[in-house]
Amino acid sequence: MSELYAVRRTRLRDRVAGAGSTAALISRPANVRYLTGCAPPGAALLLGPADDVLLCGGPLSGDPAEGRPADDVRVSVLPTRDGDPVVAGADQAAAAGADTLAVEEHHLTVTRHRALSQVAPRLRLTDLACAVEGQRLVKDDDEIACLRIAAEIADQALGELLESILVGRTERHLALELERRLVDHGADGPAFPTSVATGPNAGRPGHLPTDRRVEEGDFLSVCLGANYRGYRCEIGRTFVIGTTPSDWQIELYDLVFAAQRAGREALAPGVECREVDRVTRHVLDAAGYGERLGPWTGHGVGLEIDEDPQLSPAAMGKLDACVPVTVEPGVHIPGRGGVRIDDTLVVRPEADGGPELLTITTKELLAL
Repeated sequence: MSELYAVRRTRLRDRVAGAGSTAALISRPANVRYLTGCAPPGAALLLGPADDVLLCGGPLSGDPAEGRPADDVRVSVLPTRDGDPVVAGADQAAAAGADTLAVEEHHLTVTRHRALSQVAPRLRLTDLACAVEGQRLVKDDDEIACLRIAAEIADQALGELLESILVGRTERHLALELERRLVDHGADGPAFPTSVATGPNAGRPGHLPTDRRVEEGDFLSVCLGANYRGYRCEIGRTFVIGTTPSDWQIELYDLVFAAQRAGREALAPGVECREVDRVTRHVLDAAGYGERLGPWTGHGVGLEIDEDPQLSPAAMGKLDACVPVTVEPGVHIPGRGGVRIDDTLVVRPEADGGPELLTITTKELLAL
């Protein structure tokens, strides 16, 4: 793996040099991990004129969720815990003879940016922009393997929950149980706060679990994800509790399922990101529910749960092969509930079988 991280840093270093900078300072946590294999809280990576240094505010904890630094990255722990690794990185770059330092201005606060100028006044600062995020967009085989395992863990946790008694339990209790099961099956933790929504809460994106108890006849919407070695997947399913679904529940579920299937089938290299949103949204628009869909149909996943590309009406750019995304339409009807269906997939060309579905829990409308 150390060789892989070295290749990533070399690509970035070549880009930085081509733009006229002699060093780069990476501060966004997901970008630090992408380039080193490790992202302690507050750490920064200096791609310096001499060597690559991971600057940390304290000793490495050894926590698997934090990762392990590549062997060829030098780790430098600041002498005091109140020091700023970003500021220390600029100081080291200047001391090593750099005259220009590329920084992630979109991640730095104004205060930190000013501190960089003060600690190294002769160092010219330039904007690295989203160069690392651009490298992260297309995933390699190792990254996709981690996402597959994360998806398997999420599927296992959800499958076990569906085999338990649900009526009478609270949304909050079910969410906590799901997160415990994720860890039991090998996840470093949840990819994001688990959402469990019942009855009138169902179908809401990002619903925070409450003390509402599951009742007979409820829609139950669950959205969860696993974090495995830093890589995060997402799955969302909707079920009916205890009884045969009513006609309105079947109709709404079939509609959202059709929209989600249209979005999944549209995923292919070269397809415009907004086209995936358009075909998904069109199914709901035609049934009069278009205004109930959120501002996007899906998004990229990887070291962050919400990264590029965005699948939305205003999205720019086209999909590439080996880009993992979610397709997650939902409809919420105030006072009644709703349906949300969410999968993580990897964009693949048709010659390779089309989009690869990572989250495989059934999308049949089950009565639990």
